[in-house]
Amino acid sequence: MKFESTSLGDVFLLKPRVFGDQRGFFLESWNAQTFRDAGFDLQFVQDNHSRSTRGTLRGMHFQTRHTQGKLVRVTSGEVFDVVVDLRRSSPTCGQWLGVWLSAANHHQLWVPPGFAHGFLVTSEYADFQYKCTDIYHPASEVSLAWDDPTVGIDWPLPGGEPPQLSAKDGQGLAWKDIPLFD
Repeated sequence: MKFESTSLGDVFLLKPRVFGDQRGFFLESWNAQTFRDAGFDLQFVQDNHSRSTRGTLRGMHFQTRHTQGKLVRVTSGEVFDVVVDLRRSSPTCGQWLGVWLSAANHHQLWVPPGFAHGFLVTSEYADFQYKCTDIYHPASEVSLAWDDPTVGIDWPLPGGEPPQLSAKDGQGLAWKDIPLFD
């Protein structure tokens, strides 16, 4: 597993070794010892799997309590995956990072607590899987508006069409109203 740093410091792009032949491929997506050796002593308590169609945007989510670190990946299709730093004391507070995750590139993203997270499906559909370091706690979930002009995420929307959003994601908060982490 190769751990690549990103412009947002504690967010890492992970590139597993892929062993392939005419039968298909094999990769190791999670190994506690490999992660510990790289400085990530993580305990995951929940695994999630979503399937979404082209143009679906899920996000930008975070929890104010039971804050979750997430190890995210795509097992079919492709997404543009985005994180926004919400840590008040961070030099990158308010900045965003977008990466392409797909079944073809096998990349994963480590999203630590203190970041909003979301993704846009750019393929016909995508299966998105992620491990979480804490439980889902709906009472403390917050959504940052996906199109907040202060943050200015440059979503690759096909033909400028608006994304498909859940009612909750359509009511995301403006940057000025987001509770930041200390």
